[in-house]
Amino acid sequence: MDAIVTAGGIPLPEDPLYTESRGDSKALIKIGGKPMIQWVLDALGESRQVENVIVIGLTEKAGLACKKPLHYLPNQGRMLANIVAGINKSLELNPRQEYALIVSSDIPAIRAAHVDWLAGQVLAEPADIYYGFVRREAMEERFPDSNRTYLKLKDAEVCGADINAVHVSMAREHLETWEALIGHRKNPLRQALVIGVDTLFSILFRQMTIEGLVARASERIGIRGKAIAWESAEPGMDVDKPHQLEILREDLEETGNQR
Repeated sequence: MDAIVTAGGIPLPEDPLYTESRGDSKALIKIGGKPMIQWVLDALGESRQVENVIVIGLTEKAGLACKKPLHYLPNQGRMLANIVAGINKSLELNPRQEYALIVSSDIPAIRAAHVDWLAGQVLAEPADIYYGFVRREAMEERFPDSNRTYLKLKDAEVCGADINAVHVSMAREHLETWEALIGHRKNPLRQALVIGVDTLFSILFRQMTIEGLVARASERIGIRGKAIAWESAEPGMDVDKPHQLEILREDLEETGNQR
């Protein structure tokens, strides 16, 4: 399958990462001597399951490299539009393509093994969307000072992963709902309200399980959804704040030579 890497974000002056990006793309912030997105491309390039890599929001001028064919598309202005453009490009490259990986450019700690594991989950059970999550215990064991935002459910506290998978039909269906969910991707309670007020209250009173939440969302939107429970923390360790950037710099500068 193809991997769509979203790299269109440019921190504004009020963003805490602005001093690091200096008005350029967040994806190009340096970690361990190379752009943050290059770590992601290295993982995708080593994956046995990735055929093409489609980068949204950068151009060849970024000087990136990948062991798999690398394609660039301009930023479409919104996250959903970027994903749709990426899927359409994937279908242009291979009209028989069924699934695509959606990968954020700010998860530099992922490895090829993570990519292949998710692809294996897709191949094992058909669904329309595969949404990954990391349990709080796993995240805090691997990155104890990450200070992530967790959704508190009946059976766990979780944060979302930033590498997921979708069926290509998602580029044509339920776009208004996807727009709302993606727009609130950093606020799980606002996402729950998009699904329904009853879902929001179930979460607030911790009556909703992980599987129950996915089943409720799937029913309301009219899709087949599957929750993917990551045992590894790296797919959920994105760079939103300066302290998270420093954590990953220290981590990858120590382990980078082992990759």
